[in-house]
Amino acid sequence: MRRTVPPSAEIEEQIDQLLAVGVGENPRESLSGLAKLGARLIIQRAVEDEFDAWLGRARYQRRPEWQRGLRNGFRPRRVQTAEGELSVDVPQVREAAEPFVSKLFPRGTKLLRTEPLRAMVIGAFVRGLSMRDVESLCEQAGLGKLSKSTASRICSELRERFEAFQRRDLYDIQLAALFVDAVFLSVRPDGPKEGVLVAWGFTEAGERVLLAVMLGMRESHEDWLALGRDLIARGLGAPMLIVADGAPGLIKAVEQCWPASDRQHCAVHRVRNLLAKLPERERERVRAAYWQALDEAINERDGKQRLQALVEQLDKAGYTAAARCLADDLDALVVHLRYPTRHRRRWRSTNLLERSLGEVKRRTKVIGRFPGETSCLTLVWAVLDLYITHATNGVRFTQLERQRLKRMRSEGTDQTIPEEVTAA
Repeated sequence: MRRTVPPSAEIEEQIDQLLAVGVGENPRESLSGLAKLGARLIIQRAVEDEFDAWLGRARYQRRPEWQRGLRNGFRPRRVQTAEGELSVDVPQVREAAEPFVSKLFPRGTKLLRTEPLRAMVIGAFVRGLSMRDVESLCEQAGLGKLSKSTASRICSELRERFEAFQRRDLYDIQLAALFVDAVFLSVRPDGPKEGVLVAWGFTEAGERVLLAVMLGMRESHEDWLALGRDLIARGLGAPMLIVADGAPGLIKAVEQCWPASDRQHCAVHRVRNLLAKLPERERERVRAAYWQALDEAINERDGKQRLQALVEQLDKAGYTAAARCLADDLDALVVHLRYPTRHRRRWRSTNLLERSLGEVKRRTKVIGRFPGETSCLTLVWAVLDLYITHATNGVRFTQLERQRLKRMRSEGTDQTIPEEVTAA
């Protein structure tokens, strides 16, 4: 059967299918598979572009009478690399004075090094690359000098994906829980670190969705307000619950953008602040008492009473600063106890977002400083897109939980879900 699309397009489709399926429970393995396909794609594109230049015209372009050769399908070639064998389809030609011989492949027993290519692919998906990066890595791999068109295409694809993410509308998304947090990175070649603001959530169908990645500079009220207004302008309705840390500017922006939504103070952030005000010998005991109070609380009122008792214990023991820290914004610390029992632990902190942002920091340590904010934001988006959007472990609501959440939304989120109904 005659091939109607180039091999590079078929590899692109495989990459899209991999991203559509998601990373599952093993994101590193999925990223490795993505890198291997991407390395093949880069080699395949390079040889196709080289063939177009050799032939003097692009695919599907009509041949002038004086020009040589006709396309004659592809010949599979196994490329031996230092990291294993890859399959590449080399274009064939007929009615030409000589056969097409690619200059990109090594001759003799020399192995093609795909590790630089894999690094480039991962960079293209989770970092963004300059033309110089692409050319340098291809030379390291043994492909020689890549054509400008191939290098340009590699550089532009990720930027296009990120721009589409920033523009997409959110009218069809109904959020049960919205999580917001920030990470500080070296966004520019010089100057201090700047905040990158992130928003993601669980829909009422239980699916994860990444909503926004934008520059926050100082993580001020104005920065968070801009993020909230961007989400609202793109059609996002008010979430039922918003989980965030206790930064005053963030709290003010949340209350201004979504005044009817519940606000949960991140329980992990609060315990960190609390323990920082205690001597080393007391920290483990207070940590255990703190989590026990939240884990064993049967509802919002019970949780508040348990934490208030811990506040009084700290105050009596002479740890006044720690007591004030725990008592501050106490009502917001137990809001998650209004929601279904099975999901309370997940919805009381921004832990998952923080773990994903930790992956961002791990990757940026290798890069050092970014050439600019576009490259930085693209990295954060791509890593979070892989770890949040394409992960399969969302939440599952029972039919009873769906009904209760629907009732909470229609009657107002101050309607607590009865414990005897949601326990499962």
